[in-house]
Amino acid sequence: MAITVQPNENAAGAVVSGVDLAALDDGTWAEVYGAFLTHGVLVFPGQHLDEEAQGAFARRFGNIEKLYPGQDRATLHFGNVKADGKLTRPGDESFKLLRGNEGWHTDSTYMPLAAKASMLMALVVPAEGGGTEFADMRAAYDALDRAMQEKLEGLSAYHSLYHSQARAGFAHNTDHMYGFHDKGAPLRPVIKTHPETGRKSLYTGRHAYRIEGMDPDASLALLDGLMDDACQPPRTYLHAWTVGDLAVWDNRCMMHRAQPYDTSQPRVLRASRVAGEPESELAPTFADPKADAFRPTSSNESALTAGKSPKEPDVYA
Repeated sequence: MAITVQPNENAAGAVVSGVDLAALDDGTWAEVYGAFLTHGVLVFPGQHLDEEAQGAFARRFGNIEKLYPGQDRATLHFGNVKADGKLTRPGDESFKLLRGNEGWHTDSTYMPLAAKASMLMALVVPAEGGGTEFADMRAAYDALDRAMQEKLEGLSAYHSLYHSQARAGFAHNTDHMYGFHDKGAPLRPVIKTHPETGRKSLYTGRHAYRIEGMDPDASLALLDGLMDDACQPPRTYLHAWTVGDLAVWDNRCMMHRAQPYDTSQPRVLRASRVAGEPESELAPTFADPKADAFRPTSSNESALTAGKSPKEPDVYA
């Protein structure tokens, strides 16, 4: 099967054609994975995969990340349509996550084990807006001057979903949020070396909130400045979804964000998230006193300990 990988002109990522992801042989998979490592984000137009086929493709990248206890599916619906078919509204907890996702981020850095890859396939799209924008953090690192690269080398930042949601103005009821850092906030390097390619990249995003050993205000100013400078053309690519499109990206070197849209219109994507390899993506967690304000009083994890069964989340963060 001959595939075509077309890099996006003056932007991150590439578009892949000439491949049926539902009938992927090992040779074609090797080409796809090589393009994934090279370009960071791949878009496959018109795939229209069902859940089984998307799950099989996601598993090619590694183990499926579990977002709630007892999860046995490789795919979850992600959008503003709830299980009962009604649209989410501003007061809903799931709506807050959707709005928070409009900030630049890398998936699951607030969890002890960060995500390797994420995948979305468009099922329902609004008439306007609702795209997904990507930023290449390898190119962002390369654009830093030598002095800044040396300054950042060896620095690490705490990551918290509770912080990022509160800072964006979408603080949650803590009994709704899944408690992925109940055991402490993960501490991750600001400069990440890719475990497969060896390339360095910025590793920040909206979940990063404090650099270890630095004044909190100065730390946040530095992190904000890095993110603002990094997520600029030509390092970005905005994908406008068409039903049937599938995109997969490398969380180890890319950031992404959702674009706003009219939330009175439905937007539904089917998501899969691939867990990182512990050797490179498992972060130490600490009882950071600065994180206390962002830690939940209760969570899905504590509910599980109590013998309860937390529900499947409506959306990914």
